[in-house]
Amino acid sequence: MVAVIGSLSAKDVVAPIVARARAAQAVYEGYDQAQVDEVVTAAGWAIVKPENNRRLAELAVRDTGLGNVEDKLAKNERKTMGLLRDLKGAKSVGVIAEYPELGIVEIARPVGVVAAITPSTNPGATPANKIINALKGRNAVILAPSPKGWSTAALLLEFVHAELDKVGAPRDLVQALPSPVTKDTTYELMRRADLVVATGSQANVRAAYASGTPAVGVGLGNVAVIVDMSADLPDAAAKIRDSKCFDNATSCSSENSVVIVDAVYSAMLAEFGKVGGALLDAAEKEKLRAAMWPGGKLNPAIMARPVAGILKIAGLDRAALKGAKFLMVEETGVGGEFPFSGEKLSLVLTLYRVKDFNHAFDTVRKIYAHQGAGHSVGIHTAAEAHVMRLGLEMPAARVIVNQAHAIANGGAFDNGLPFSLSMGCGTWGSNSISENMNYRHYLNTTRIVRTIAPNVPTTEDLFGEYHAKRGR
Repeated sequence: MVAVIGSLSAKDVVAPIVARARAAQAVYEGYDQAQVDEVVTAAGWAIVKPENNRRLAELAVRDTGLGNVEDKLAKNERKTMGLLRDLKGAKSVGVIAEYPELGIVEIARPVGVVAAITPSTNPGATPANKIINALKGRNAVILAPSPKGWSTAALLLEFVHAELDKVGAPRDLVQALPSPVTKDTTYELMRRADLVVATGSQANVRAAYASGTPAVGVGLGNVAVIVDMSADLPDAAAKIRDSKCFDNATSCSSENSVVIVDAVYSAMLAEFGKVGGALLDAAEKEKLRAAMWPGGKLNPAIMARPVAGILKIAGLDRAALKGAKFLMVEETGVGGEFPFSGEKLSLVLTLYRVKDFNHAFDTVRKIYAHQGAGHSVGIHTAAEAHVMRLGLEMPAARVIVNQAHAIANGGAFDNGLPFSLSMGCGTWGSNSISENMNYRHYLNTTRIVRTIAPNVPTTEDLFGEYHAKRGR
């Protein structure tokens, strides 16, 4: 792939790419289910192949400065293997469902050319996920990676193209914008595509919705997790540590706040200490705040960095902090004046001490009113009533129960959520979906409708009970 040269306009850059995608998609639309599934498998192997995965993970960390290689290796493999498991046997060509009692037959159809907006936090796994889902629906896909993630996306395309060659599928089914990726070329791609799937900054998601092209966007994370008095504290601490530390907290599903009921607060702090957490004192917290939000904006130099790097930037040198896996700060307030209540994308965990579950519930609602509404909430508990109250009342599309949140939220081998790196947040998060983005969002569905025996209600059927109770 080559950089944009000279004074080409965004239209001049993007139009030929889209034209090639349309030509390739017109060919691909004629594939049957077995052929499509082989293409999907080929694209999956492009990132799962160990030597490819290693090169992608190392390049991603080198060029973005975010996360760590070993966790990106695990993420690339687990997310792709899980997605392929979800897609195995799933129908996406021809008749996919029949409802004789309704006289309806459903047929899967492609959406066409997909514009896939992807972030720097997961420059290998997220593009791969979108490529595979798009191909499952017989679509072409064009990536618009973040500038820092472009090199990883370009290498991924090399690997994907090599696998497409093996199965005889057109290379132009999978393309990317050339470097440097700009706002203008990204917006032009959005306007020319048939569907936009946007993951990353909220500016990009809003632009996708405003592009005039049908769009599926996802929301902002700021995960809060409740630990109530019935929780298995050692298990909760280990899972929160595993989730928070994975890939240096690059995931939007990493815990940002843990809300702990008073009865188990001290014991939970002790468990966090056993698994590598270190609590800052008030002075250290203030030094960290100044380093993390200079001028009021989150410092990218601290995002997704190891604890040692955070300590150096913040000027913290207490010996007890140096071996920590993650840092903790205590907080009481929520909102713009309390930046630790928001998303941090770093190995810093905010702790709230609350009286009881009701107080915990109210605290999380305040956190989500500030940031992160619709995304997800976690709880460590043995109380089913607490779980159900979160599901019935909290503005969250997913309630993750007794699990490592960042690992579970995007689908896991021991839960039933679809494997995804894109979390829909519903209207709470200004999104059009409230589920994990998956292959069904990359399909049109045509319905053949035939007549059935008439089913005409009477007035008594519809209003009899109401009239008996309320009168006419």
